[in-house]
Amino acid sequence: MPFVTTRDGVEIFFKDWGPKDGRPITLHHGWPLSSDDWDAQMLFFAERGFRVIAHGRRGHGRSVQVPHGHDMDHYAADAFAVVEALDLRNVVHIGHSTGGGEVARAVARHGEPSGRTAKAVLVSAVPPSMLRTEGIPEGLPIEVFDGFRAALAANRAQFFLDVSSGPFYGFNREGATVHQGVIRNWWRQGMEGSALAQPPRQ
Repeated sequence: MPFVTTRDGVEIFFKDWGPKDGRPITLHHGWPLSSDDWDAQMLFFAERGFRVIAHGRRGHGRSVQVPHGHDMDHYAADAFAVVEALDLRNVVHIGHSTGGGEVARAVARHGEPSGRTAKAVLVSAVPPSMLRTEGIPEGLPIEVFDGFRAALAANRAQFFLDVSSGPFYGFNREGATVHQGVIRNWWRQGMEGSALAQPPRQ
């Protein structure tokens, strides 16, 4: 399987689909998922001549599970390690949720200074801090994060099933069409990752 080794020795798994001379698009996944969450989009873009790359963050998917580096600085550096290893240029970065925060940090710290980034697309991206403070009154109260951490510690499998069956896709809304395959795929990706990497960080 294809891996890139980061400067601090972490092996990052990635997928690289489509023609190697195509315009590169890199996809950055949300919490607590993996590169597998982008398969439909990867097929779509690869069939249209783009080179599409999706990596799993450290501790997620098939990337190595390590107890350290679960913060945006490391995530951004890891993503850029893939870009450098593949010598990608004129890259379009697309990130969802936590992946959006990763994109913002990666482009600002690495992509733009190196001249390798063309565009960044943030899809429901997390802000730099989600915690409610005096300076961020619209943030979430600490009790929300404490509740997530407690639920993960008590029964991670059930928590991931509850999240994917309900609020993540809006399946808890009246009249929603529920797709069991989507729920199971989300659950599978969450459980594949490391419990050390997944507690929400505010």
